[in-house]
Amino acid sequence: MCWGRAWLKGWDHQGSIEPLANPYQKGQGSLTLPKAKAHLVCPITNFHRFPLQEEGLNDVQEMIKTEKPHPERRLRGVLEELSSGLSCDSSTTLRSQVKKNTMKDKLKLVQNFLQKLRFLADEPQHTIPDIFIWMMSSNKRIAYARIPSKDILYSIVDEEMGKDCSKVKTVFLKLPGKRGFGPAGWTVQAKMEIYLWLGLNKQRKDFLSGLPCGFEEKKTARGQNLPSFPPISLLYTKKQVFQLRAHMYQARSLFAADSSGLSDPFARVFFITQSQCTEVLNETLCPTWDQLLVFDNVELYGEAHEMRDDPPIIVIEIYDQDTVGKADFMGRTFAKPVVKMSDEQYCPPRFPPQLEYYQIYRGNSTAGDLLAAFELLQIGPGGKSDLPPIDGPTDIDRGPILPVPLGIRPVLSKYRVEILFWGLRDLKRVNLAQVDRPRVDIECAGKGVQSALIQNYKKNPNFSTLVKWFEVDLPENELLHPPLNIRVVDCRAFGRYTLVGSHAVSSLRKFIYRPPDKKAQHWNMTVKLLNGYLAMANSGPRSRPTGEIVVNMEPEVPIKKMETMVKLEANSDAVVKVDVEKKKKKKKGGGGGGGGGEEVEEEEPDESMLDWWSKYFASIETMKEVEIKLDDSPMKGTKGQMKNKEKSKVAKDDKKKKQQSAAELPEKKNKQKIDELKVFNKELETEFDYFEDWLHTFNLLRGKIGDNDDNATEEERIVGRFKGSMCVYKVPLPDDITKEAGYDPNFGMFQGIPSNDPINVLVRVYIVRATDLHPADINGKADPYIAIKLGKTDIKDKENYISKQLNPVFGKSFDIEATFPMESMLTVAIYDWDLVGTDDLIGETKIDLENRYYSKHRATCGVSQTYSIHGYNIWRDPMKPSQILSKLCKEGKVDGPHFGPGGRVKVANRVFTGPTEIEDENGQKKQTDEHLALSVLRHWEDIPRAGCRLVPEHVETRPLLNPDKPGIEQGRLEMWVDMFPMDMPAPGPAIDISPRKPKKYELRVIVWNTDEVILEDDDYFTGEKSSDIFVRGWLKGQQEDKQDTDVHYHSLTGEGNFNWRYIFPFDYLMAEEKIVISKKESMFSWDETEYKIPARLTLQVWDADHFSADDFLGAIELDLNRFPRGAKTAKQCSLEMVTNEAELPMVSIFKQKRVKGWWPFVARDENDELEITGKVEAELHLLTAEEAEKSPAGLARNEPDPLEKPNRPDTSFIWFLNPLKSIKYLICTRYKWLIIKIVLALLLLIMVALFLYSMPGYMVKKLLGA
Repeated sequence: MCWGRAWLKGWDHQGSIEPLANPYQKGQGSLTLPKAKAHLVCPITNFHRFPLQEEGLNDVQEMIKTEKPHPERRLRGVLEELSSGLSCDSSTTLRSQVKKNTMKDKLKLVQNFLQKLRFLADEPQHTIPDIFIWMMSSNKRIAYARIPSKDILYSIVDEEMGKDCSKVKTVFLKLPGKRGFGPAGWTVQAKMEIYLWLGLNKQRKDFLSGLPCGFEEKKTARGQNLPSFPPISLLYTKKQVFQLRAHMYQARSLFAADSSGLSDPFARVFFITQSQCTEVLNETLCPTWDQLLVFDNVELYGEAHEMRDDPPIIVIEIYDQDTVGKADFMGRTFAKPVVKMSDEQYCPPRFPPQLEYYQIYRGNSTAGDLLAAFELLQIGPGGKSDLPPIDGPTDIDRGPILPVPLGIRPVLSKYRVEILFWGLRDLKRVNLAQVDRPRVDIECAGKGVQSALIQNYKKNPNFSTLVKWFEVDLPENELLHPPLNIRVVDCRAFGRYTLVGSHAVSSLRKFIYRPPDKKAQHWNMTVKLLNGYLAMANSGPRSRPTGEIVVNMEPEVPIKKMETMVKLEANSDAVVKVDVEKKKKKKKGGGGGGGGGEEVEEEEPDESMLDWWSKYFASIETMKEVEIKLDDSPMKGTKGQMKNKEKSKVAKDDKKKKQQSAAELPEKKNKQKIDELKVFNKELETEFDYFEDWLHTFNLLRGKIGDNDDNATEEERIVGRFKGSMCVYKVPLPDDITKEAGYDPNFGMFQGIPSNDPINVLVRVYIVRATDLHPADINGKADPYIAIKLGKTDIKDKENYISKQLNPVFGKSFDIEATFPMESMLTVAIYDWDLVGTDDLIGETKIDLENRYYSKHRATCGVSQTYSIHGYNIWRDPMKPSQILSKLCKEGKVDGPHFGPGGRVKVANRVFTGPTEIEDENGQKKQTDEHLALSVLRHWEDIPRAGCRLVPEHVETRPLLNPDKPGIEQGRLEMWVDMFPMDMPAPGPAIDISPRKPKKYELRVIVWNTDEVILEDDDYFTGEKSSDIFVRGWLKGQQEDKQDTDVHYHSLTGEGNFNWRYIFPFDYLMAEEKIVISKKESMFSWDETEYKIPARLTLQVWDADHFSADDFLGAIELDLNRFPRGAKTAKQCSLEMVTNEAELPMVSIFKQKRVKGWWPFVARDENDELEITGKVEAELHLLTAEEAEKSPAGLARNEPDPLEKPNRPDTSFIWFLNPLKSIKYLICTRYKWLIIKIVLALLLLIMVALFLYSMPGYMVKKLLGA
């Protein structure tokens, strides 16, 4: 049986708690409820709570927001608490994966993980009904609150108790029905404090355990035998008087409530039964109220120590003041004050309280932050005179408004804010009119600056004056810096200004300039010099000039690579990687045993055979190997879990690996190394911080137009982009900066930035391939083609669509001439070709070329791994490495480059060494400094001051998105972009990345003999086992072109003789190691579909039947790139050739060209285990189409190059075609001796019969003497 009790405080409306119907009875100092007793049969459920983990995750979010160091450590601690509390392996694994770069992703995972745990912990259907509290007015229900019964359920075990049981909680009432949903339901109808307790009848003695102390119970007299019931009211005799001081300093990033994109915000503070408002600040999203609100004579009931430990909460609501109508609700937050009792001193560390940020919520979404502090001061016996004094109003213009006291208000310093005005991009229409003369207004803490007016936005969207500045007083504490507001207005006729959009830079920390610390710099230089001297000491006795750091750039011993087949599946984008690590076999003496001969070492392809795709596939292989190594690396968290035995075992394995690697070193040196490029499996922008090294992009957002815009995403609210930057620093600047050579005061901290005048650029777009495209046709496929748009140039490669393919390989390049900044947004789209109707957009990706072009990372043309003047790795950039290096040194004011003898180049205080010779097309070596210059470029980030990482030669992978399906990836596109200014020397022709054409081959397979084929048939006359053997063969993907030998009839031993030739012509891609087949999917298909499948030969052995289906006996499938060498004899042919391929010598028909031997036929028995069902002697001969044309051969045993007829035994015939021969065979072979015996017996019987027949007559003649 359950029993419930509730008390309400400080509420003057009539109300009810269902199912109770009696009205409240008013008592002194409280509102009371009549007795409430509910008779319910209910199980007590364990309610698991995760308050510690939720608090920990909030701490992590706050650390990320305030940019505090090492938030990942705090997240690991939260996961450790979770795993220890739940014995959860998932959280342990997740904890080991938390790194600095994966911090935000793992935080989302942990939040989802905790949400799932909370969902599992909650009972899906509670047996106890929820509690409803109604506010009534004139018998009408105007507001309500619903409290889950599980939250107030009592238990003697603390972990199982409801989170709000035996606590005074603040409850907010909301509108009932549909009115309670949406923006209208976000406002609070009433606030009340309520104490709720629900428990078993036998536990009712504990129901008052959580109430504040200092009350007297008023009980109802009942009969002597009846139990004592709970009191009907409580009379508090102890009350405390307080003064609340709300220091409302600032709000930031508020909700845009007006159509102008701004708001007129004010704050309303609620505490107990009082409320006050701040002043209204017009047209701002980051108001600085700097106002003190004082709540006098606040009466609180209970003991003083309880008030100190758990004070009531403060509710702060933000509203937008409208000239007409009521104020619009913008958000709400909660706070708890810092309590000072009358016997405490008002001194550090608790007082005066520090300003804190409070997250403002609008519905379920965040709507800004409030920077404020709250203190609750007890008024002692001496009255208010004992409280800290309050300074009077200081600003005459503001009237009687009290400012935030100096001890709480942040300490301000003079800062200078320099703004770089570069330009505006993609501005949308405002009120159906195009933006023509825009201007940017910058505001921070009441100060600001305006940009120059753009006279004609269409003609040139860049600003004429680049740098402007203003000075402002900002807090010393960077966390308290106000946001910087960017507003774009359009200057229209008659002096009208229309707001286009705005942006609030919430954190200025990344724009703050900090002068370099000379002491730290000196220490770092000392460490680097020390490392340089150590390197010199290890490398040799040669002396170096003082202060130089030597970087050795000689080519290292190349890493041994696995011979790898990189496969592009027809139905998958995955690059399939099959390890084919060759085991080199040495020639054995005598050469006995199957496959024991010499394994010919495979020759590396000639450089003339290599192309761009060779480099691409080698790069993908390297990328996959790196990913595998990262995945296989041991987790840090599992180090301590290894036992001693395991440790020793691992140590032994490591020792063996080291010995093996040492043995492999000589082989590594013989390997030819293919030059590689960098394959990024993400956008290039994410790798280089969106190329915002000095030029930033700020999205401009429009204001609210209606209530429907509350659910609009940020993408939908974007009305344009402002390009520029800012630099914030304390004034004055150090003298060494302002007095530096070439310092231009007009550009301030933005020295050396390029001109923003229009510039003509050649944009070269390379599209490699697309993967995982979303199906666009009803057959689950798509017919993709490329569409590129840049400014007025619109290219649609509709004629070269790829039929029925979700992973198309395009291999195309496009040259476009563009003018920056007017044409700087490149759009690459993939469309689905349709025969009838308009083509469908599959997905598109957009690239801001301007940021790339002007970036210091030099994203115009990637820096290659090596410098070459011919071949597949030819240098693409019109500027040579030495020219690029000289330009970078000049722009960065770096000393160098100084090329010296012996392959040395000095840049700043770094000395690089490397090769100095290059081979031309004729193989002749020439002296050059380009290798040295390239080695510096590849390590440009190590150069002091001016150094930064340069973009390497690369392929980037970009997600394809569809505006109709926001947030859902429609596939991925591999591509890269090169840009060349038109006023520089013209670049060479584009690199040929067209897909490789398959080469025509012809595979000739001769089936000579079979042996030990299982016998399936029983002889009609003799019952003897036999088989009518024939062999079937085909290449995978060409099953319809399968070929059969003739039948070897009546094989009694499993031996078959054929001398039969198959011929399989096919198209083959050597790089991908796939057979290419083009065929129509159906008779209704418009064009052929291309498939890429592995090169595999299938041979099967069958038993031919005349009046029923043929019986399958066994098969073998040979991967033509890697299959076991055939055995020399049938006896040496074993099952291990199929089951244990790894330890056998493997051959490739594309390198061996001709292979002959014995291979086993296998099939699965009744126990699903492989068994040998026969052996075949075959010969495989691979020829190119040209070779096959020169030396033709006929199918079967036909001309040209006919094969001899097999020498089959006499038993291999058909009985119904040769009946006399079959009778002769039966008589001669089977019953010869039996017939001889029968004939001899018959002759003997005849002789005996004749004797018996003639004996009486002969005896009579003898007796008669005749």
